[in-house]
Parts: sequence; C-alpha cells; structure tokens
Amino acid sequence: MVTTVRHLGPNWYASVMGTAIVATAGATLPVHVPGLRTVLVGVWALSFVLLVTLLCARALHWMHHGDQARAHLVDPAVAPFYGCLSMALLAVGGGGVLTVGRDWIGMQAAVALDFVLFTAGTVVGLAAAVAVPYLMAVRHRVAPEQATPVWLLPVVAPMVSAALGPLLVPHLPEGQAQETLLLACFAMFGLSLLATLIMLPMVFTRILAGGPLPLALTPTLFLVLGPLGQSTTAVGKFADVAPGVVPAPYSQGFAVFAVLYGVPVMGFALLWLALATAHVVRARRNGMGFAMTWWAFTFPVGTCVTGAEALARHTGLVVYDWLAVGLYVVLVAAWGTAAVHTTRGVLSGVLLAGPRPVPVVLRPATVRTTSGAVR
Repeated sequence: MVTTVRHLGPNWYASVMGTAIVATAGATLPVHVPGLRTVLVGVWALSFVLLVTLLCARALHWMHHGDQARAHLVDPAVAPFYGCLSMALLAVGGGGVLTVGRDWIGMQAAVALDFVLFTAGTVVGLAAAVAVPYLMAVRHRVAPEQATPVWLLPVVAPMVSAALGPLLVPHLPEGQAQETLLLACFAMFGLSLLATLIMLPMVFTRILAGGPLPLALTPTLFLVLGPLGQSTTAVGKFADVAPGVVPAPYSQGFAVFAVLYGVPVMGFALLWLALATAHVVRARRNGMGFAMTWWAFTFPVGTCVTGAEALARHTGLVVYDWLAVGLYVVLVAAWGTAAVHTTRGVLSGVLLAGPRPVPVVLRPATVRTTSGAVR
C-alpha cells in the first residue's frame, strides 16, 4: 500500500469533485426522471467514499514519502492542485450532503457533516489561494509563457465556498450569524472573482500568442469554466437566501445582481466552452490519450449546469432549463468516460506507477506525461 501511494498527487481529488458534482447538479434539474434521485444519492455516496479513501491515501503519502510530498509544493505543475483538496471537501460536503446525501444519512447528520467539511474546505481553500501564488512568485519562478488554466485552481476554491456556504445559512441562528456567513461568502466571491480576472488574461494570452497547449494539458482549458459557472451559481444562491437575512434594499439587490451578473458571464462561459471543445477535438485528432487531466471535463461543466439552473430560477426562462439539461448530459458523458479510463488505469497500475502525478510543463510546447514520455 505504501508503495502504491508513492506517486499519488493532489490532482486525484479532481475525481472526487467530478463525481460529487454529478449528484449535486442532477438534484435540481428542471425535469423529473423516475429513479434519478436514488441514483444521485448513490453517486454522492460514491464521492464520499472516494474522498475518505483519498484522504487516507494522501495521509500515508505524507507519512512515508514526505520528501516527495514537499517537492510537490515547490513544483509549479503540481502545487496548484492543492486547490482541488479544498474543492473536494466542499463538493462532497456543502454541495452534496445537503442536496442529496441527506436522503441517506438524515438531515441532522447532513448538517453536521456539512459544517465540518465546509469549514475544513474553506480554510484549506483560503490557505491555498494565498500560499500557492506566493510559492509561484518566490519559489517556482514561472514565466508568462508557461501559464495554463491549472493556475486558476487555488484561486477558484474560495468561489466554491461562496457558492455552497449559503446552503448552511438557514441552519444558523437568525440575525448576526446568518448575515455574517452570507456576507463572508460574498467576500469570498469577490476574492476569487478578482483573482480570476487577473489570471485569466494570462491564460488567454498564452493560448493566442503561444499556440495550443500540449496535448496532455489541452483538457485543462475546461477549468476556465469553473469560476464562470460557479460564480453564476453563487450569485443565484445569494439571491435565494438573502430575503430575511440582510436588510430589504440589499436583499433585492442580490436578486438583481443574480441576473445582471449571471446572464453575461454564462454567455462568456458558452463561448469558452466552444473554444475549449475545438481545442480538445484538435488535440484528439493529433493523438491525445487519456490522462488525469480528463477530469477537467467534469466539475467545471457541472458548475455551468448549476449556474444555468440558478438563472432559470431567477429569470423564469425555459431556455436556461434546457441549457441545464443539455450541459448535464455532457457532464454525465464526461464523468462516465473519465471514470472508466481511471478505473482501468488504476487496475492496470499505470496511473500509480509514473514518475510524476500530473503533466508538467517544461517549455511552452513540451510536456512530460505520467508515463515519462515527452510530447
């Protein structure tokens, strides 16, 4: 077991995120499918088991391979994935347990578990949002031409907290406690949004001026959808819980903001989805094989599903209902593909035997894959 976890990096938490979002996004779809709720509870239970398993495996990794674990922190290709730890905790907790997990463990246990996982995920996310950019500046020495969407992972984590925190607001004492949590989530929304607005132009410039990303990194273009879809989800959640929590003028302002912000951002998300899909099709034609980066097709798309669902609630437009359903079909297909290939890779030992846990950019057009091959 100790040898097996030697190359287990923080990027593996993406599989937990991608599994949990299938349950969360499916729970509020505007269509009724017999038996779907039961399936979603099972998917959430799977994400919970995956989270516990990975937390234990990563603990073993730190205990027995501490030198390699510390090396991950100073590796510019691996360190940003520590944001995935935060988002995995939040996706299983704040997103999943109160939405569908409660059907399995009961509401009281769901609220308690959510408080634990939300608190832990938020603390880890805020720490990653500060620590990883700091390490990039003082230790990693990255160049602008090395920018990839992976850089967004640590700064997107607080946005996940912002989107999921409002679910806990009704379970707090009325008054100061509820308003404090809601406005804290709004603050994390701003923290993450502004950091994303700083980093996203570097990623876009890298693609336009430096050419397509290396094949193994091409799926990471879908990571850009994460802050777009999650922020749209967040403003919708703020508007849902604001009445009675914040004074009347501000509660109404949240409802207006949910539409005025969400509609244009979802529009840009669809533009980026088309652009990223075109890059992936090109990469696939050029021989792109499976890598753990394929999990980037799941959670970011799932956030767009929940974002479209939020817009459907606050605009009343059927077009957003159908958008949510269409994106959810894409999400399920992407999750199934990534899950099958990952399971196959684990059973064959391929994904746990490579010298590096994630693709590593060496030069603008060179990448070392998990098998050690250079493309």
